[in-house]
Amino acid sequence: MAFACLGLAACGSTEHPSTALTGAQSDPSSGQSTEDAALPSSPQTTSGTSERACVGPATAVANGTVAPVATGSTPNLPVTYTDSRGKQITVSSAERVLALDVAGTIASTVYALGLGDRLIGRDVSTGIPELADRPVVTHNGHELNAEAILDLAPDLVVTDYSIGPLEVQMQIEESGIPVVILSSQRNRSTIAPQIREVAGVFGLPELGEQLATRVEADIAAAEARIEALAPADPAQRLRMAFLYMRGTAGVYSWLGKGSGADDLITSLRGIDVAGELGIADSRPINAEGLVKSDPDLFLMMSHGLESVGGVTGLQKVPGIADTDAGRAGCVVDMVDYQILSFGPQFPATLDALATAVYEQAAPR
Repeated sequence: MAFACLGLAACGSTEHPSTALTGAQSDPSSGQSTEDAALPSSPQTTSGTSERACVGPATAVANGTVAPVATGSTPNLPVTYTDSRGKQITVSSAERVLALDVAGTIASTVYALGLGDRLIGRDVSTGIPELADRPVVTHNGHELNAEAILDLAPDLVVTDYSIGPLEVQMQIEESGIPVVILSSQRNRSTIAPQIREVAGVFGLPELGEQLATRVEADIAAAEARIEALAPADPAQRLRMAFLYMRGTAGVYSWLGKGSGADDLITSLRGIDVAGELGIADSRPINAEGLVKSDPDLFLMMSHGLESVGGVTGLQKVPGIADTDAGRAGCVVDMVDYQILSFGPQFPATLDALATAVYEQAAPR
């Protein structure tokens, strides 16, 4: 994942990590993208196949916190940990910890392991209410601020390459502070392994296993509820597109395979229309592709929807109003730091989205 101009949280000028992979933007006034020519040809699709009728927009609301698997956990140190670079890091102290990534997932995991009292700062995406008083060490959205980090005098930084710039991570490491770089991949299948990785940094594999087992069970329960709500016939399931927009920055994209949005749609038992088009990561939206794929429902980050003027403003983006979802104003939004945060909060994310999608936006 790239780390330039990242934005899963509350900064209107920031971008989603997969958006930064292309660096392209679209002009909503013309409906043309700088990458239109690169978009795979759109297959013809059948619209109106879902047995559910969308009655309008809904906001998915989930509890921002997560119950720690233990309280007052004590790291079992020292630990020699081999991080994603293949580098061996000796962790001898974890009294003052920073856990930083673009989605706030690492800090949420540290908190869920019962180590929240050791977190001395946070990134802008960390939405755990109990951590709201920690000073933010990112600026301009998701750029690491070396001065803010060093001023806090951490004895351990746990991060990944979804956030940057890399030069700041190197500067912190060169100052003598242990920096553990974890995998930045986030999807449904990485949730349990990532929990175990974070726990391993603190020498707490048993707690990591306990938390991973609990989260997987909670995800399975949420997915079972969704399975009961979704049409039994896959052909009748809602056609969904995840739109990533930052109207103030001229970013109008949809997220495809490998972005995490595809996994989210699969967990919601929807049909990923971007996947049908062969879109990978992130692409500027294409009016023709939108119309041909004809989604029933759009998923969005709340700040992204707000940045384009809400549902009314979204309908003015070329191609949107010519889809079933656009005509019905069928948009389900969720707070930026939660909707694509694949970590301990994912069960609550799924459950809240299930309510918004199947009981509020598109009931039978």
